[in-house]
Parts: sequence; structure tokens; C-alpha cells
Amino acid sequence: MLQAADLVIRLNPADDVVIARVDIPRDTLIASENVRTLAAIPAGHKVAVREVRAGSPVRRYSQIIGFATRDIRPGEHVHVENLGMADFERDYAFSADVRPTEYFATPATFQGIVRRDGHNAGRVATRNYIGVVTSVNCSATVARLIAREFEGRLGDFPNVDGIVAITHKSGCGMASEGEAIDLLRRTIAGYIRHPNFHSVLLVGLGCEANQIGALLAAQGIAASDCLHPFTIQDKGGTRKAVAEGVARVQALLPEANRVRREAVPASHLVLGLQCGGSDGYSGISANPALGAAVDLLVRHGGTAILSETPEIYGAEHLLTRRAVSRAVGEKLVRRIRWWEAYTARMGNEMNNNPSPGNKAGGLTTILEKSLGAVAKGGTTNLVDVYEYAEPVTAKGFVFMDTPGYDPVSATGQVAGGANVICFTTGRGSAYGCKPAPSLKLATNTPLFLRQEDDMDINCGTVIDGKESIAEAGARFFQMILATASGAKTKSEALGYGDDEFAPWVLGATM
Repeated sequence: MLQAADLVIRLNPADDVVIARVDIPRDTLIASENVRTLAAIPAGHKVAVREVRAGSPVRRYSQIIGFATRDIRPGEHVHVENLGMADFERDYAFSADVRPTEYFATPATFQGIVRRDGHNAGRVATRNYIGVVTSVNCSATVARLIAREFEGRLGDFPNVDGIVAITHKSGCGMASEGEAIDLLRRTIAGYIRHPNFHSVLLVGLGCEANQIGALLAAQGIAASDCLHPFTIQDKGGTRKAVAEGVARVQALLPEANRVRREAVPASHLVLGLQCGGSDGYSGISANPALGAAVDLLVRHGGTAILSETPEIYGAEHLLTRRAVSRAVGEKLVRRIRWWEAYTARMGNEMNNNPSPGNKAGGLTTILEKSLGAVAKGGTTNLVDVYEYAEPVTAKGFVFMDTPGYDPVSATGQVAGGANVICFTTGRGSAYGCKPAPSLKLATNTPLFLRQEDDMDINCGTVIDGKESIAEAGARFFQMILATASGAKTKSEALGYGDDEFAPWVLGATM
């Protein structure tokens, strides 16, 4: 447990920098390091504790976070003015750190909703929505009008969490075959199949590239009592399509309301792990606390999905060491290489992150951010690697290839089956993603107090020296179980989640 009296946090004896716990004025003696500050150090930022020569690596977490762009003296602020990127070899050491998982003899449980029929039979939900999913942007307004018809009118159906319009900006102006439309169809299919939807209306325009019939055939889905596809053109226009949708939802509501929650093992939980609006504390408090909760879930038989490939860049070697096989580790490396080629084609580079807000919070390079981001995945074995929106079938800790942009990344995770999203933030993200509830973990106490309407749990207790990472993780694991059992998150109370469906768009818009 960290000592609250310390001005700084040292993460590893080999580190060249320590992290300011509070704002530290210039010319302050950091007694624990026997170093006097040569500049003011903002809270969450780095201060050098030894000399680093120009061109030499700088270490945090005992890992390289960048290279000195000039000589750095002890007591200096270490940030964008003196720390940059350079190429260096990572030792992937495939499977070197694989260890047997110690499963609990008595699994934890939560109050879930077991789907008894339809294409989700046997799967377990954490929420109970009816979805109005669109094949193309052209049907978005109709979907919204159908959902809007039921706002404030579900009092007779207390077990239905809502009618959700899942709309997006794509579905036409693209090739009818190929990688881009395959990815879109896989994502939409993941939402159609998601257990948190009791049933789904699939609404198209009728002439789009992403034809409903082709979508369903490609994904092996058939119309049923739980899936009702139709198009605006076939129904005779907007008003008639809306009337059709409203009538179908009204017919579905009584059956959707008959669900009951029951005790089910935590092995039915699939967590999507996200971080955004990060700061210098993310890798010290909220991310490792979430990692501790993930370790508990895995030991109870559940699944956790780490994603955001550009934001593990430079730390992927920590994951390949945990891969259960070389084949799994190499799958991850292939996705890293794909991203290097992809960004090069676009005239960009992998170090286009951290964002301005991340840098203001103390993060300097993508290497530093990535090392903290990987901590969300805990310490258990990496059992598989998935492409974007692929159905996640493995139990344990897995990786899904996604962009770093949070709405796009979380959309892929939910399409893959995540039924709870866990989102760490140090700057203050506001996010929700129906049909899956989203929990926010604040990295520091001032953020938690300032943005209390958005934050579900304060991991700043670790920084404050009031709680260990293990204790914070155990506390958050109980919150995950409560949320999966129906307790509302802060983002749900605010109404987030209707506008955050954001499939990854590949290729040209024609």
C-alpha cells in the first residue's frame, strides 16, 4: 500500500522517474529520493531522480517509456520537452510467464437473466432491452422514431429496461462485398445476437449496399419470434414503417416483461475493458485495480476482453509472455504489424497518442500510456486473440483487436459478447453503451469528487494510501456483480448509451 505522506510514488527500484502525488513546487526536497525539484511538477507528472544522458532510455514500471531527447538532470520535470520515441527491440518471450490459473472452488454468482429460447437460448443477460437495429444510416430516423414512441411508457413492463435504437453512419456508399462490409455485418450481427436484447427489429431502407437478406445469410441468422427484419421501402415509407415497428414492439413487450432474474455463476460475465481520458495515475490506481478485479473474475470462470491495439503498442511484449501458446502470442503480434502498416499507409504513425488531455495529465509517449493500459488485463494467461467484433467464446483473459477510440472499441467488444463494460479514466470520460451497462473507475480522488455524477468508483484511494490495489480490485469486483444483477450505473442514470454505437469503418466511402 502506498504511503500517503510521500510526495511522490516510486513504482520500481529500476525507474529513472517517480510520479508526483500532488503538485510539487520548484526547489522542493523529495526526501525519499534525496532529490530537489528544478521546476514545478504537476500532480501525476514525472520527475527525474537520476541523470539520463541524451539518447538513453527512460524507465517507468521498469520498462522503457521513451528516450531522452537531451540530457536530463535529477529533479527535472520529464515530459514532452525532453522525452521522445525511438525504435527498440522488444523481447516477446512467447509464453514465458504462463502459470496455471487457480480457480475458486465455489464460484461467485450474480442475478442474471437466462435466455430460454430464440438464437440466444442458454445465454445470460445483465440487462433486458428490445433493440431497433439499423442496417444503414438511411433507416436511423425510423429506428429513433420507433424507440421514441415508448419513452416514458413502459410502466406496465417494469422488467424491460428500454427500447433502444442502434443507429450508425454507414451501410451504403461502400462495396457490397469485401472486408469493410464483412466487418460491419459482423458487428451488427453481434448486437442482434447479444443476450441483453430480448428481441430485435432490424430496419433497412431497402436499396442499400448492406442488404438485410445478405447480412443475415452471411452471419447465419434467420428471422424468428425474436428477430423481425423489414425495410422502409417495402412498408411504403416512413410513417408506415414506424407504425409497423411500433406495433411489433407492442406485441413483444408482454413476453419480454416475463423474464426473471436468477442466481447464475460469474462465469457468464464477459467484461469489456476500456480506458480513456487517461492520466499519470491510470497505470498506478484504476488500471491495476481493474486488473485485480479481472483476475478474480477469471478465477471464477469468467471472461475479460482487453482491446485498443494502438494503446498497447510498446507493451505487447508483456502480453505475449502470458500467451498460453506461441500461436496465440503470434496472433497478437500480427495485429500489431497490421497496425504499423495501416498507419504508415495513412501517412501517420503509432505514436499519435497520447492525446492533449492525456499529456496534460502527465502521460508523454504511447509507450508510457500502453504500459499502464495493459495493467487493466490483470496477471492471468492470455488465452486467445480475436479480430474486431468476433464472437468471444473462450473463457479467461482475451484480447480483441480494435482502434483506441473508445466508442469504436467498446462497440466491437459488445458485438463480441461483452455484457458489462469497465472504463477507467483520469481526466473524466462520460460514456455509456447500451445494451451493456458501463462502469467508470476514477484514477484519483479530485476527479471522483469533481465528476461524481459520472464516476461509479474511486480508485484514488490507492493514490491516497487508504487502500491497496488488491482491496480496490475486490471492492470493484463486488460492484461488477451488483451491476450485472441489475444495479444501475451512473451513465445509465444519466441516459448515456443511445448514441454510442460506432462500428469501425474501413475502406473508402464511395
